[in-house]
Amino acid sequence: MILDLSTGDRIVVQPRFTGALLIDAGDLPERERQYSTVEFVLDDGRSLHYRDIRRLGTVALMDAEHFARYTAKLGVEPLDRAFTAEHLSGLLRGSRQAVKKVLMDQRAVVGIGNIYANEALWRARIDPSRAANSLTRPEASALRDCVVEVLTESIAHRGTSFRDYRDASGERGGFVEHLAVYGRAGEPCPRCGRRLVGTHAIDGRMTVLCAHCQK
Repeated sequence: MILDLSTGDRIVVQPRFTGALLIDAGDLPERERQYSTVEFVLDDGRSLHYRDIRRLGTVALMDAEHFARYTAKLGVEPLDRAFTAEHLSGLLRGSRQAVKKVLMDQRAVVGIGNIYANEALWRARIDPSRAANSLTRPEASALRDCVVEVLTESIAHRGTSFRDYRDASGERGGFVEHLAVYGRAGEPCPRCGRRLVGTHAIDGRMTVLCAHCQK
């Protein structure tokens, strides 16, 4: 998350697993404020807290030069117009890694976390362990569309809360109720009814897939 300041500098927040920015108008519950690691006092009297239960995230103040170096190392934003089927296809053709690993590589595409990579690959009917360069152009196009759909829907539902995540108002994200595969290993596939498989073998993170639907 990037906050533009009137000085031209920027505050860059990398929340990782449990970080969140919370707006406090005096009514933020104490249970949320107790994990605040940074507080910004706003001109209108409210506060903006960076709350992080595990303290794995970072908050950095960057001038223009530092910010340019930082962003130069990052890939395309998946909700940007530059994230086209052609662009994704080119990224995939250049890698023999598992397609899921490429999706989650911030140097290739920023902002696709483990939950959304699982969901997008299931929607696109693509096995997460497949070599990225084995995807056809139509498959890459379908995957691009599914990534955009999943992220857009998640934003509309204020994110996904399993345990600690909260939106800026301190509310839980509602997209967890719309997940097709993540967190559902052993349950029936919503599409074909076969049993969903959970594994850590692809990238050390939990991957849930339907071995029947995803090829």
